[in-house]
This record gives sequence, structure tokens and C-alpha cells, in this order.
Amino acid sequence: MSFKYILYEKKGPVAWVSFNRPEKMNAFNIELSMEFREVMESIRRDDDILIVVFKGVGKHFSAGDDITEFNSIPGRDNDERARFLLKQVSIYQDTANQIEEMDKITISMVRGACIGGGLEVTMVSDLVVASENSVFGIPEIDIDITPGWGGTQRLSRYVGRRRVKEMVLLGTLISAQEALRCGLVNRVVPDDKLEETVEEMIDILLSKRPLALKLMKFITTKGIEADLHTAEAFEALSTTLCFGTVDRLEGCDAFAEKRDPWKTRRKKVQEWEQKMGPIA
Repeated sequence: MSFKYILYEKKGPVAWVSFNRPEKMNAFNIELSMEFREVMESIRRDDDILIVVFKGVGKHFSAGDDITEFNSIPGRDNDERARFLLKQVSIYQDTANQIEEMDKITISMVRGACIGGGLEVTMVSDLVVASENSVFGIPEIDIDITPGWGGTQRLSRYVGRRRVKEMVLLGTLISAQEALRCGLVNRVVPDDKLEETVEEMIDILLSKRPLALKLMKFITTKGIEADLHTAEAFEALSTTLCFGTVDRLEGCDAFAEKRDPWKTRRKKVQEWEQKMGPIA
């Protein structure tokens, strides 16, 4: 696939999606947003892809929407412009929902600005690794608009109510370490270790069986938004689906006999834990 504002590279079962407007801090203009939607739809249909990594070209992940476009929205009057905006916001939210629900494991690799729509992309990713120089926020209040990709709603599901209201009402930005404490990112690493850390995470994920990964993502993603008993039903069905598979038989035998693949998987995880330390 070839795009103007998206770089796409497929390396075996891993797809790398890079936002490519470095001169604009990878801000999302309408064309980039539509290309992003197109590439995600293609990835969703590709059964060979197991992991998707999002990143920005250059020094930043994404500074969010390109505000300079806002005063040139097409339409003869406010009604036409409102209809156009409603259509675009619906497309953005659909893209975010598609990322959150697809049966691929998604990783955001963040450096620099992760603002507005950029933060919203990370919040629908399964895992987020950030460099020490990254900053996060949803400061739309300062240009008299509200987020459109679902940012305030997902932020409220990650961060405490008081912190969320400070971020969205005052427009404050938080550091990578604050984002780690809030649960917005999984790990914070030096900038020169960012890609290496993501590659190590990918290596661990690829040591798992695809079906178990997909089911684990499904039950955690759906369960968070469901009541406890419905979430437990997801787990029960997932366990039943796994139980009769060749993967489960081999996995349990490997554990009992302390051999591969169980042995290699546990070694990878232990090495990761020793290097990265406990989860914050």
C-alpha cells in the first residue's frame, strides 16, 4: 500500500504504521485521517498480521488534529459545514473503535508530542511504550472545541475523575512519568531504547499462540465495558473455546514436562521483567 501521509510496512506478522507529516508534528489533516482509516481496514482483513505498531515519523508521535484546516472546512453555510464535520467525526470514531476491537495486538510507540487525536490513538491501543521526552494531553479547550475521537470518554476510563477534569478543563499536559502513573502507558524508556523495547515486546507476543492472544484481548476489552457477570461469561466461553484446541493440549503438556514452548516463553518474560522492572 502506498499513501501520501502514512508509511506502511509489513514485516512478517507485524505491520508498522507511521504517521508521516513530521513538518507538522504528524498532525492529522483530513487526508491523513482518511488514509489511516483505509490502512486499518486493510490490516483488519489481513489474517497474516498478528501485531500492529503505530509510530510517528521524526520527533513526535502526533500533535492531534491539524487546527489550520478548521477554518477551511467545505460547505456553503454553517449547516453544510456541520454535516461535514459530523460525518468526519463519525469516521474518526469508527476508526478508533475498529482499532480497539480488531483481533490484532496493537502497540503505540510514542516519542515527543502525543496530543489530542494522537493520545486518542494510544488509548485504543493494547500496549503503549513511551520515551522519556514524550508529553500527553487533550488541550482542545484552548481552541474552543471538544475532542472527537472519543478522547474524553476513554480518558475517564483510564484516569481518575479529578485528573481527567483538570486535563480537559484546563488543558494541562502531563509528562511520560505522569502518564505512567495514570495508567496511560505501560513503560517509559530512554528515547534511544524505544524501538528496542518495542521489538522485545513484539518478540514476547509472537512466542504466544495467536488464538490465545486474540481471545485474551477480546475478553479484557469487552469485559471492561460490561457488568461483572457478563464479563465472567466471556471468560467462560473463551476457556471453553481454548480447551479443545491442539494449542492448549501442547501448551499444558509443555508446562507439565517443563519444555518448549512453555520454557522459552517463561524465559522471555522473566528476562523482560528483570530488565524493565515491575509494572508501575
